[in-house]
Amino acid sequence: MQGFDTNYPSVDDLRKKAKTRIPRFAFEYLDGGCNEDVSLTRNTEEIREVQLEPRYLQNYGSSSSKTKILGMEFDAPFGIAPVGLQGLMWPNSPAILAKAAYNHNIPFILSTVTTMNIEKACELTEGNAWFQLYNPVEDSIRDNIIERADAAGCPVLVLLCDVPTFGFRPRDFKNGLALPPKMTISNILQILGKPTWAYNTLKFGQPTFENLKPYTPEGLNLKQLGAFMDRTFSGRLNEEKIKPIRDKWKGKLVLKGVASEKDTQDAIKMGFDGIILSNHGGRQLDAAQSTIATLQNIAHKYGDQIEIMMDSGLRSGPDIARTLACGARFTFMGRSFMYGVGALGNKGGDHTITMLKTQFKQVMDQLCCERVEDLPKHLIKQ
Repeated sequence: MQGFDTNYPSVDDLRKKAKTRIPRFAFEYLDGGCNEDVSLTRNTEEIREVQLEPRYLQNYGSSSSKTKILGMEFDAPFGIAPVGLQGLMWPNSPAILAKAAYNHNIPFILSTVTTMNIEKACELTEGNAWFQLYNPVEDSIRDNIIERADAAGCPVLVLLCDVPTFGFRPRDFKNGLALPPKMTISNILQILGKPTWAYNTLKFGQPTFENLKPYTPEGLNLKQLGAFMDRTFSGRLNEEKIKPIRDKWKGKLVLKGVASEKDTQDAIKMGFDGIILSNHGGRQLDAAQSTIATLQNIAHKYGDQIEIMMDSGLRSGPDIARTLACGARFTFMGRSFMYGVGALGNKGGDHTITMLKTQFKQVMDQLCCERVEDLPKHLIKQ
């Protein structure tokens, strides 16, 4: 398995290693959920309650992980989810992951509020990066960002709908990573204790919101930047705000953050091509239903009307298989890939993708399931 480091055969191994290399304030920003982490924990626990049935005595050739979604074919049924402030957690990480995704033919979604711009993401992926839009308050900024994504060649625009307010994240408050952010003495001491992270931050520069530079006044301090972000972006979406985006964007349009049957119905009515069922990795609502429970409620009712994908809680190849068996057409992961680059730096993207592909292929072979779309036949219904 080229690109696979046998010292780190699981996401949990990558997480443990990443924790030793990333300053605590940045690791806790990546690792934590909101409030008491109930939703964060529930997501993975309930995915792992799903059981699959092998069929050993049927005629079985070999399995293929190739998957089609939104008219595009990928080599595996998972992609890299959008993550904000990636360069804070590991310097240059969005570029590392974008290149790895392109090399392995899986989708990479760039966040509006990460530390690499649309143009660079599309350059590294030869126009194959998807872009997640965190909806601006001003129509002119919204339209300009959409025009940039179109000009760069993005095939898919992903609208984020599950941040009407910022999640209550106790660790981020303690660490000074709420808006406006601040650098504390404790954070500085943590940086001094992680020399590789510090060296790479010096090499690639202090992380900034690269996508927003054209709209940000020069010379803002951290407090002013926080106020600017608060003023410029609204996570609230409705039909009135979505219609001009649907009219302007000619590519595939996906709604991310769907967590209810009613929002699924509305997404279909508004003309979305796909939805990503998500609870923001357990970072927004600690009383949320798990994503796998939402999927099981929605997939069988609406799977023939809109392409249904899922993120939040997946940490392994078996988790991917479980989710697809429950009716998702595709899956995404965010933290898992960030643990990979945090643990292994430039090699982390290739390693994590190779590891997950290998884990997933083993499940397919063990189930004697030849095609990804046949996984629902192996679901043991509870």
